[in-house]
This record gives sequence, C-alpha cells and structure tokens, in this order.
Amino acid sequence: MSRIGNHRLLAVLGAAVLAAGAITAAVAPADAATARSNVKDVCGAAKPGFDRCFAQIRTDVHEPAHIGRVAGAAGKAAAAAAPAGFGPADLHAAYDLPSAGGANQTVAIVDAGDDPAAEADLAVYRSTYGLPACTTANGCFSKVNQRGAATPLPTDAGWGVEISLDLDMVSAACPQCKILLVEADTAQGSDLGASVDTAVKLGATEVTNSYGGTESSATPGDAVHYTHPGVAIVASSGDGGYGIPNEPAVYSSVVAVGGTSLAKAANARGWTESAWNSDGGAAGSGCSAWVDKPAWQTDANCPGRMIADVSADADPQTGPAVYVTDTLGQPLQPGWNIIGGTSASSPFIAGVIALAGNPGKYADASSFYAPAARAGLNDVVGGNNVTGLDCGGDYQCNAVVGYDGPTGMGSPNGLSAF
Repeated sequence: MSRIGNHRLLAVLGAAVLAAGAITAAVAPADAATARSNVKDVCGAAKPGFDRCFAQIRTDVHEPAHIGRVAGAAGKAAAAAAPAGFGPADLHAAYDLPSAGGANQTVAIVDAGDDPAAEADLAVYRSTYGLPACTTANGCFSKVNQRGAATPLPTDAGWGVEISLDLDMVSAACPQCKILLVEADTAQGSDLGASVDTAVKLGATEVTNSYGGTESSATPGDAVHYTHPGVAIVASSGDGGYGIPNEPAVYSSVVAVGGTSLAKAANARGWTESAWNSDGGAAGSGCSAWVDKPAWQTDANCPGRMIADVSADADPQTGPAVYVTDTLGQPLQPGWNIIGGTSASSPFIAGVIALAGNPGKYADASSFYAPAARAGLNDVVGGNNVTGLDCGGDYQCNAVVGYDGPTGMGSPNGLSAF
C-alpha cells in the first residue's frame, strides 16, 4: 500500500497545524477535566510502537459480588438484585436482537497480558444474567498465549478490566457463541498483531480488538495482521474524539466501531442514541492520511479512509455492568462496575456479527454502506465528538442524517444489516 500524497496531508493535517495553538491549549483542560470527572482510562498513554486499550472506568459506581445472586425468570436477573448498568437484556432490547444464534461462531478477543481471573469472572457475569455457562470444561471458553498455547501465559499487564469488559460484551451480544481469549505478550503492536493472526489460525470467525494507537508512517506495514478474508476483524475507533485515526480501526479490512450514548426513552423504539461525548472521552473519528479511501466509502470531505463504520453504546455514563476482580493498577475494587469506551462497543458489535452468523461478509465494512443495510441500522443523529479539534460542523465530528464519523452508518436495529 503506497503512501497518500501531500494533498491528503494538507487536507487532514493542515487544519491541525493552523489550529495548533488551540489544540495545545485544549490538552491541559481536557486532562484536568478527566481528573475531575467520574471516569478514568484503564490504559494510560502508550509508548511509541505500543497500543493502549480503550476501556474507561466509572469511578463512582461499584458493587461487591452479590453472594447467592440468582437469575430470574426467563433467564433474566432478578430486578432487585441486578447490578447497576445495562445488562444483556437491556442491550438486546435496545438493538432489537434475538436471544438465539451464533452457536457455530467463535469470537476471539485479543488483549495484552494475562487476566488470571478471566474464566471465573466470566462465570459470575453469565450466571448472574442467566446466560449459559461458557467454560474450558464445556468447550465454550479457551485462553491461549499469542502463539496459541495454553501455557506459558504472559504476565498481568494491567488490562484485566479491559479483558473482563470484552468477555462480558461478547457474552451479552451472543450468549451461544464460543469465546477465544488470546493474550499477547505485551501491548506492543507487533505482539497484538501476531495474536490476531493466531486467533484466525485457531478458527476464530470474528476477532475483536479494543485497543489502538494513532496512525503513522508505519501503519501500512501493519495491515497484514488485520487482513483475513472470511473472518470479521473488528476494532474500536478510540476514545479521544475527532482527530488522527487509530489503527487497527483505520484499516479498510477492519470494521471500525464508534460509540454512542444510549438511554431508555418513552418513544417508539424505547431508546435514544446520540454521538458519545461525555466528560472524559468521546467516540473516535478521523480521516486517514495513510490508508487509501476504499471504493465503498463515498463521504465527500475525506479523501482517505474515514472512521467509524458502525457503532453501539460506549458512553461510561450509560455503560454496561461488568464483573471484574483483576483490578491490578486500577482505582476500583473487585466486583461489579460500570465500564465503557469504544472498548465496549467493539466486542459487542463483534458479538452481533457472530449472532447473525455471516462472518464471510466482512472482508471489509462495505456491507454496512449498501442501501439494503439501512433498514437494519439505527441512524444516530445528534451530538458530536469534539474534544479539542473541531471539524467546523462537518459530518466528520457531528452525528448527522446518514453517514458520520462518530457513529458511522449507525447502530444495530435487528440483524438484517449483519
């Protein structure tokens, strides 16, 4: 893949150069706001060559494990005992998803480092909400290192919260799917890419990647790890709002998943959605300077690959309940927490793809842009993802009718688009 010419760099980076003073001024206040807010990033800034996870923790909501909690009728958690945050039934209702499907699919989750409590925590989440058990013993769950072996596993890299979020969101979307957790040695881009390759070799039908780093001159060379025709490769768009796109989401072979704020409402759908932008984070979007525009993407003002493609709930303020006990390096106690970021929307969309059972459609994200897909997507209109750099009212950072950067073509409305 060749580098895009100077016209692209001027189009994408020129505005940033002209607004450099404004961006610099915005960085410190944004960081200060994050420190004051009730949201914290699970992963800090990444070193060059490394990626960071995109999970965000609500620091003001926590419940310890509820000993003796039992599932209610029809596989739903008893209302009086349900943790704070959305559960699987909420998300299925919001996105009009069926309860059955995906039994022949294996969703792989790629993360850095080991979560020694991953299977045990997953068991608590699934039993709480009446989902079928997914264990090593029954063949539903497996955990391997980046070479595909059960041992030795890497050391804990502080991504335990991210891993629990990924496992729980895949489970919420597709309770009958098998789950493969591939743990990279480190958060270095080469290790994570190798882990994606391993997941595909082991038979994954969908691979979700809730991490990334800003694109650079090295981006084209890394694309091979995220190009696997016949397997749906899904990635978070990021939590930094409008700006330079993140890889791997920026690759044309990847379904880039943006983020929304989701809330119950007294309307025909029963829910409302807008582009996620809350204190501490916003759905990532941007126009690539290094990846060519795919033929199936025709938005007017970006000459390169534009992200995102589709979206789902990512706002920590409207986020899902997640059970996690591996809290190494995090300001939270083990138990039930509300966790968001596009680290929530990516595994959820991977699970929806698996629920539909058509991974072969996703050599790229083109199917979401087809006219036939529109009825199967909620067109998210309203809100923006401006956190510093503004796109001047354009679709690149504002949720408008039709395609836009923060939410793509929209969120799931049943499975017809999947």
